[in-house]
Amino acid sequence: MSQKVRTHKDLEIWKKGIDLVTEVYKVTKQYPKEEQYGLCSQMQRAAVSYTSNIAEGAARSSVSEYVRYLYIAMGSLSELETQVIISVNLEYMDSGEDILEHIEHLRRMTLNFIKYLKDKS
Repeated sequence: MSQKVRTHKDLEIWKKGIDLVTEVYKVTKQYPKEEQYGLCSQMQRAAVSYTSNIAEGAARSSVSEYVRYLYIAMGSLSELETQVIISVNLEYMDSGEDILEHIEHLRRMTLNFIKYLKDKS
């Protein structure tokens, strides 16, 4: 982390999380109408939750609180991963490979950021 982080909006995990939210909304737009309040809504909320928890954690006063929110964000990634797999099984999307790779990349980045914060404190 070479440059100064001023807010959550300066974090790559937050920026890439926003990209994931956009990707999820685009994909779920193609789902059957009966899933609008089911799987679509769950996937959208999980993706939004990831970035929201990063933002909320960044506003906390201690590193331990920040790390706790980052772990909650990781939980949201796991929820979304599960929902993508269900979507593939239901044939609502082809392979889900792009989103699953995006999730795995964010998971690794988030774990590295948690390690960085813990080592720094």
